[in-house]
This record gives sequence, structure tokens and C-alpha cells, in this order.
Amino acid sequence: MTLPMTTIYIDGDACPVKAEVFRAADRRSLPVIVVANAHMRTPPNVEVVVVSAGMDAADDWIADKCAPCDVVVTADIELASRVLAAGAAAIDHRSKEFTPDNIGAAVAMRDLMKNVRQMTGREFGPRPMSERDRRAFMKAFSALLERLSR
Repeated sequence: MTLPMTTIYIDGDACPVKAEVFRAADRRSLPVIVVANAHMRTPPNVEVVVVSAGMDAADDWIADKCAPCDVVVTADIELASRVLAAGAAAIDHRSKEFTPDNIGAAVAMRDLMKNVRQMTGREFGPRPMSERDRRAFMKAFSALLERLSR
């Protein structure tokens, strides 16, 4: 019996770890699809899918295509929830793997922070990625790919 190959989908418009994903996928000969609202330069073996500029067009495309053996790299918690419902794996660029056990808490925290921002009028974004963050992502991402290959 031949097992299906893992495809890696990247929610590409704001993903800061694309290069790391490309390297990990290349080492394992896994296909990568970057889904974004605009074309971007990628290595020749990486597919880029440009979707309309609609609010959740990239999310909708990824959620419709991903399968149980696939991995989605996204910081979008709502997309991660949809990916998990489809049976695929989801990880963010800060090395957090979303699971059925933690996605509910992640959604609740996102909603809480949205309410705090609305009440205070203060916008605060994520801190910049450091080399340490990139190494942590690669370690978690590689472990996820290894686990899925078994």
C-alpha cells in the first residue's frame, strides 16, 4: 500500500519562515504550495498559487485543498481550526503546533486579545522574528514532518 505524500501549504502573504520551510521540504523532497494574494519569488520547485484579494481567499483555498497527510504553516488561528477539521496538521511560524486539544484555547485567546485591542484602542503586533525563533520553528517543523512520515 502506498501512503499519500505530504504536501506543505504556506499561508504566504505574511509568513516569515518561508525560506526555512523551503529548505526542510527540499531535504525531504516534499511538495510546497505557497498561497498568497500576490505573486512572489520562490525556488523553482515551489508552486505559487495567487488567489483574489478577497478577505479569506487564501484561507479558503488552503482549507479546500488540504488533506489528512498535509501540513499547513499559518499564524491564522481560524485557518488552523479549519485545517485541523480537515484532518491536516497546522503549525505557526513561532513553532506552535495547533492540535485538537489546544485550538479552542487559541481561538479564545485570539478573541480576548481582539476585545482588549478594541477596548483600549491600542494596537500591538507580534515581536520581530529572531534567529532563536527561526531555530525553534525548524526544530518543531522538522519533528512534525518526521512524525507524519511514520
